[in-house]
Amino acid sequence: MINIRPALHVLGMLIVMLAIGMLVPVMADLAVGNEDWQVFLLASVLTASLGAMLFLANRGMANELKLRQAFLLTTFAWMFLPAFAALPFVFSELDLNYTDAYFEAMSGLTTTGATILSGLDTAPPGILIWRSLLQWFGGIGVIVMTVAILPMLQVGGMQLFKTESFDTSEKIMPRAEQISSAITGIYVALTAICMVLLMLGGMAPFDAIAHAMTTIATGGFSTKDASIGHFDSATIDSIVIFFMILGSLPFVLYIQFLRGRTLALWRDEQVRAFLGVVLFLVVMVTLWLIIFKDYDTGSAMRFGSFNIISVLTGTGYATFDYGEWGSFGVTMFFFVMFIGGCAGSTSCGIKIFRFQVMLKAFSTWKARMLMPNGVFLARFNGRTISPLIISSVMSFFTFFIISFFVLSVAVAATGVDWVTALSGVGSAIANVGPGLGSTIGPAGNYAPLPDAAKWILAFTMLFGRLELFTILVIFTRAFWKH
Repeated sequence: MINIRPALHVLGMLIVMLAIGMLVPVMADLAVGNEDWQVFLLASVLTASLGAMLFLANRGMANELKLRQAFLLTTFAWMFLPAFAALPFVFSELDLNYTDAYFEAMSGLTTTGATILSGLDTAPPGILIWRSLLQWFGGIGVIVMTVAILPMLQVGGMQLFKTESFDTSEKIMPRAEQISSAITGIYVALTAICMVLLMLGGMAPFDAIAHAMTTIATGGFSTKDASIGHFDSATIDSIVIFFMILGSLPFVLYIQFLRGRTLALWRDEQVRAFLGVVLFLVVMVTLWLIIFKDYDTGSAMRFGSFNIISVLTGTGYATFDYGEWGSFGVTMFFFVMFIGGCAGSTSCGIKIFRFQVMLKAFSTWKARMLMPNGVFLARFNGRTISPLIISSVMSFFTFFIISFFVLSVAVAATGVDWVTALSGVGSAIANVGPGLGSTIGPAGNYAPLPDAAKWILAFTMLFGRLELFTILVIFTRAFWKH
C-alpha cells in the first residue's frame, strides 16, 4: 500500500501558507471598518490549526516524497486547498452556501475565473482581494507544478520540458528549488510592474493591485461586475493585454533571459507559435468586426484584440459581450478557448506545444507515406521528439475530447441547456471562465446553475488544471499496489 504521509506533510504546509494569506483580507477589511475581518481571522486560525496538525503529524516524511506521492500531493493540494479557501465566502456577509463558496474558491485557485458572484462593485474589499489572491496563488502554483512536477509525472507530453527546465548542461540553475524561487521572484516583479502601470493608467490603487494579481495569473477575477470594461480605457486595455501575454509565456525562459540569453524567448518554437496565433487571431477578429459589424478600425482593434487574447490565454476578462457579435464570433471564441498559452506559464487550455507536436507528428507520418525508406524525425526546439512523447500528446487529445463530451452530457443532465452545458464544460476544462449564452456568457455568471452542475464544473476545473491524467492515474488499481 502506498505511503501517503509524505504527501500529507507537504499538504499541511501548503494549508498553513493559505491561512497566512487570509491575513491580507483581514487588513483590507480593517482598513475600511468592515466586520468581515473577523471572518477571515477566524478562517485563518482554523485553517492554520488544521494545516499545522497535518504537518506535524507527518513531520520527517518530506524526504520520502516519490513519484506516486507526487501524484497524490498534486491532486490533494488542488482538491483540498479550495475547501479551506471557501470558508471566508461561507461566513462573510455574502452568506454563500458551501457549494457556491467551493465553486468560487476552486475557480480562483485553478485561475479559471468563472464566478457566481454579482454586485462586485459594492462588495467588501476583503472578499475582492481574497478572490484576487486565490488566483495569484494559483498562478504561481501552476507554474511550479508545470516546471517541477508534471515533467516528472510524464503527463500529456510534459516530459518534453524536463530537459528544457532542468538541463544541467545549460546550467540554468542547479536545483528545482532554486528555479522555483527564481520564478516566484519574477512573478512578484511582473505583478508589481503591472500594478504600477495600471495605477498610471488611471486605476485606483486597490483595483490596480487586485487586477495586477489576476492579470499576471491569467485568472480574470475582477473587482467590477463589468470586468475591465468598467474602466472604459484604451490605455488600461493595452496594459492588460501586454501582461496577459507575458503571463502566457514560459517563465523558465524569463530566467534564461535575465541570465544573459536575451534571445531565449524568441528562439523558443512554442513562443513563436503562440505569438503567431495571437497575431493571426487579432487580425482576423479585427477585420471581421470592420467588414461585417461596421466597427471603425480603432474600436475593432481595441475590443477585438482584448477579448480574443483574453479567451486565448484563459484569462476571461471582458470589455464587451462578444456573444452579441453573431454566430461566427461565438463559434470562434468557443474553439479558441481550448487552445491556451505556453507550457510553463500561468495560462491554461490544451497548450500550444501539443498542437505543434501533433502537427509535427502528422508531417513526419505524411513524409514516410510518400517515402517509405526515408528517415524522418519530428523535432521540437532542435531536439528529437520521442515516440513516447508523441503517444502521450495523442492520448491527451483523445482523452480531452472524450472528457469534454462526457462531462457536457453530465451537466446537461442537470437541466441546463446545451449551449450552457457545452460552453460551461469547455470553459471549465480549459480554465477560461466565461462561457457562452445569456446565462454564463461574459455578461452573466454561474449563479443560476443547479448545485449539481456547479459541483461537476468545479471538478472539471480541477480536472483541466491538473492536465487530466494526473487525476486519472490515481483511480487505477496499479497505482495503489505495493
